[in-house]
Amino acid sequence: METTNGAVTQPSAAAGRRPAPSARRTVDGYLLAHFPWYGLDEAFTGPRWLMQVGTAADGAVEHGSIGHGDEPSVRNEYAAGSAGEPREKFAVVVTVAANPSRHSADGTGLLEATSVSSAAWLAGVGLLSLTWPGHMDHTLRDEWLEQQTEIAWALADDLSGPAWSTLSLPVDGVPAPFHYQESEFGWVLAGSTQEGVHLGAYGRGMSAYGLGFAMIKDISTYG
Repeated sequence: METTNGAVTQPSAAAGRRPAPSARRTVDGYLLAHFPWYGLDEAFTGPRWLMQVGTAADGAVEHGSIGHGDEPSVRNEYAAGSAGEPREKFAVVVTVAANPSRHSADGTGLLEATSVSSAAWLAGVGLLSLTWPGHMDHTLRDEWLEQQTEIAWALADDLSGPAWSTLSLPVDGVPAPFHYQESEFGWVLAGSTQEGVHLGAYGRGMSAYGLGFAMIKDISTYG
């Protein structure tokens, strides 16, 4: 979320698209982060998998995502089981470093401060990147994704608005408030921790109301 000459530049929709498998499986970027990573707590006993990290212009790791449950396929999210539920059931936890507004590495502009809204936007665009509305070809989906990304940006910037509700979920065993939104594509939530990071999460087929979050003790075990 870099700015130039002090003006905010909105990230492109491509920033939230699903990375290639080779980019998703390496733990190296996660190990470079100066902040702790979060995932679902030990009550979740299913598969866990790395996705990718996001970096600033100077190469510093600013955020990253950890997947839980079924690894989603963009084309398969509307394939329903016998009970009408999505076959794929997953939740992705996005950890965002809590950074203040600061100068870019080349000194030409400012990097925007991160916030709960940053986590909400990253979670929203992450869910969109795994969504393919029925009867839509590649060209139309790209246009749809750009449009929906603009909407997700606006919604994330208005967490107190009517599009969001609130719920309390445990973070490291302590109840914490989260902003929550549900749509036909899945759900998105965002909040903060006491460890200096913001959390976003999104998913489909798994209820957000029963989730809990915990700091990952050793991210290297995910590699």
